[in-house]
Amino acid sequence: MHGTIDSAETINLNAARDKAQSMPLAQFNPGDPELFRSDTFWPYFDRLRKDDPVHYCKDSMFGPYWSVTKYNDIMDIETNHAVFSSAAYLGGITIRDIAPELRRESFIAMDQPRHGAQRKTVAPMFTPTHLDQLAISIRKRSAECLDNLPVNEVFDWVDRVSIELTTQMLAVLFDFPWEDRRKLTRWSDVATTIPGPDGLVATEEARQAELMECAGYFAKLWKERIDQPPKSDLLSMMAHSEATRDMDPKNFLGNLILLIVGGNDTTRNTLSGSVYALNKHPDQYKKLRENPALIDTFVPEVIRWQTPLAHMRRTALEDIEFRGKQIKKGDKVVMWYVSGNRDEEVIDRPYEFIIDRARPRTHISFGFGIHRCVGLRLAELQLKIIWEEILKRFDNIEVVDEPRRVYSSFVKGYETLPVRIAG
Repeated sequence: MHGTIDSAETINLNAARDKAQSMPLAQFNPGDPELFRSDTFWPYFDRLRKDDPVHYCKDSMFGPYWSVTKYNDIMDIETNHAVFSSAAYLGGITIRDIAPELRRESFIAMDQPRHGAQRKTVAPMFTPTHLDQLAISIRKRSAECLDNLPVNEVFDWVDRVSIELTTQMLAVLFDFPWEDRRKLTRWSDVATTIPGPDGLVATEEARQAELMECAGYFAKLWKERIDQPPKSDLLSMMAHSEATRDMDPKNFLGNLILLIVGGNDTTRNTLSGSVYALNKHPDQYKKLRENPALIDTFVPEVIRWQTPLAHMRRTALEDIEFRGKQIKKGDKVVMWYVSGNRDEEVIDRPYEFIIDRARPRTHISFGFGIHRCVGLRLAELQLKIIWEEILKRFDNIEVVDEPRRVYSSFVKGYETLPVRIAG
């Protein structure tokens, strides 16, 4: 990467570090999406882990909320389902509250026992046998995509590779009409975006209109699946399962959006992040080129380093004292995975990108406990195969400019990543 890019980035980060050190903790609002768009949130979480690991923000665009920033504290919140709820009717799993009339249940935004029953419905998609079958088509599509990339010219890795390959994968998982597959990308982006004049959608109403289009499209596919014998795609699994076949429309759309976002944003942004990380750490790129077998530890390390979803949120069901802080019933509690993955008490040299870590799966990017990402093995498999195919073809993918990042403190992602492949 060009030195001027790196130096501009360093200046921004140094300014953020100075600000984070001098600002009173009471004024901290680590969930500000602008900090994520500018990639300057790191010093705020560094200070919170050190000085106020369970922090209360009184006022923000998302209302008041608690921030839990240390790895082991996040684990404790994740596993205490009796007190910390994921339920959609209480606000769900993101820092941003959804108006009560627009809240939709999905199995991730649902407590036990219903959570387990609905989650089990889609679990067969991610068994070792099924993953072995998926691996064949992932490799074929990855090879085709990579073979069609331009050489010696700048192009956007996000659009040409990350979006394309993850959207193809989603279309396969849903058995979704191939020619319309980019609709899945659009619906995923719309589901997680913050509406505004510069955003993907201008208003909440516009967002809801597009999500209803998504629901309508899938309702037609659902009717087809119900009338057909069971098949091995996600829609057919849900249509023929006792726990999900009679879902109300809001639960149906909630689960669709969960599976679309889960299958799209996470892998897409980790795939972009992997190219970016290797460019920031050329010694690690060299190590990977010289020993492609390191892909097995490189993949979980990139998932930790990127942390494609910055947080998950819970709502307190009762008053509780946690690490000396008084959390009240109804309070919003945000578990910052992006901070837990940089916790030096748990992860050795957490800011370094080390592709041959001894324990690379010590990270919290997939969550923990009953809500741990159901598709994590598929995500790892996709990244592994794509990088096997990349290393067969290209000696170097050069990032030629800083990425443009998503305006979101939930999805930690890239809108663009300009790269060049040398011929």
